[in-house]
Amino acid sequence: MTYSPLAMTSMVLILMLTTLALFFFPHPLILIVIGLIPFALWGMVSFSFYIVLAFVVFSFFRIHEVFPFLEPLKLPLLLALASIFVIFLRATISKNLNPYWCPQFTYLFLFFILVTIAIPFASNVAVAIKSWSGTYSKIILMTFIIAWMMRKEIHFITASRVFIFAGACVGLVALYNKFNNIGLVEGTRVTIGRSIGSLLGDPNDLALVLLYPMAFAIATFLEKSLSKFERLFSFTTFCILLYAILATQSRGGLLGFLAVISLFAYNRIRSKVLLFSGGAISVMILFIVAGISERSSGGAAEAGIDESAMGRLYAWEAAWNMALDNPILGVGISNFYYNYFYYSPHWDGLNHAVHSTWFGVLAESGFVGLTLFVSLIVSTLLMSLKMLKTVNDECHTPGIRVALNAAPAGIIGFIVSGTFLTQGFIWAIYLQVALVIALNRYLTSKNNQLKKSNPIQATTQDEQKL
Repeated sequence: MTYSPLAMTSMVLILMLTTLALFFFPHPLILIVIGLIPFALWGMVSFSFYIVLAFVVFSFFRIHEVFPFLEPLKLPLLLALASIFVIFLRATISKNLNPYWCPQFTYLFLFFILVTIAIPFASNVAVAIKSWSGTYSKIILMTFIIAWMMRKEIHFITASRVFIFAGACVGLVALYNKFNNIGLVEGTRVTIGRSIGSLLGDPNDLALVLLYPMAFAIATFLEKSLSKFERLFSFTTFCILLYAILATQSRGGLLGFLAVISLFAYNRIRSKVLLFSGGAISVMILFIVAGISERSSGGAAEAGIDESAMGRLYAWEAAWNMALDNPILGVGISNFYYNYFYYSPHWDGLNHAVHSTWFGVLAESGFVGLTLFVSLIVSTLLMSLKMLKTVNDECHTPGIRVALNAAPAGIIGFIVSGTFLTQGFIWAIYLQVALVIALNRYLTSKNNQLKKSNPIQATTQDEQKL
């Protein structure tokens, strides 16, 4: 009987570990613990996608800040370490990560390289390094990993359900804060974790997080093949998310919601006159219900162009000036705020955020970075719209149809809300890019399998698509 080098190496390592453990901790339970290690490693590799998904959910939805009692457990850090470990195991030992490449990865990689190269030239190098190492590099790494790991139908189903559930949790806490006047900004705008410095302590960022699971909730509710309970839960979550977005009084969040729901309506309402007239009325109703006019900034009490709108225009002007002065590399990631004083002709004594994804990317990565970023989003959107045309194929299961419907709606919502929300270097768009790439890979693989098993049926389906 012969053993592979990997098996021999593993046996030697386990023997060495057992010897050292018994030497320093001479207790019989050590043998039991060491004996369970192989099973623990097997479980981590087998459920590696769910470990990575848990890390993404905690990082994006800030679950540990939504529920502060989880903070002492340091779950994001533990999940990050576990994710890195399982990725290492799958890439080196089990060798089943199966990485691949696509045009979207090229745009993403080049954009990441540009942002990285710009760090030493940033106006505030320390801030750029902290943002790159603390958040952005992890987001880019996980974008590749998620796209490579999502290979089965159950992965897409689980991700959709987890996003909906996490969105419901965040929405409920936001409504609780609203009803109890906890952490309100300007007296009316709801936030979460503002007292502990949470990312959700900004109403606009909270609206963005609430907007992301909206497309999945709508797509799940409209999928009639699913169970009544799942559809009812999705509709309930949709109502929670909508009410919570209204409570943030974020104009970018409201426009993003309208963009998401408009795509679903466009594909289901035959009368486009009814669609556009109803949409116009819905816009007015939503802004009235949200109480935008009652905001301290950007409310009806301000004559002409309100203070909030003028603040954005000033910030965008400053971003344009930064790009003109640094056209290739920009001022550096997370450096817009610290450069506002030097590039804005309208100084009011305070630095301001850019409040625009496009102008933020332009200022912090230059014209080259904006070109790559827009190319990434446009190519991903076109891919998702192309896949959406196949949503009525008989070979698609309900779970895949939910993902097919949610993917382009989420990206369109990002594009619209991104005009007013700063989200170029945070999770939202990168999660959607990973989902679309993985979904396209899954459909391509499934179509290839269908061609091998039944070439006549596959040829007929391809002709129908054309």
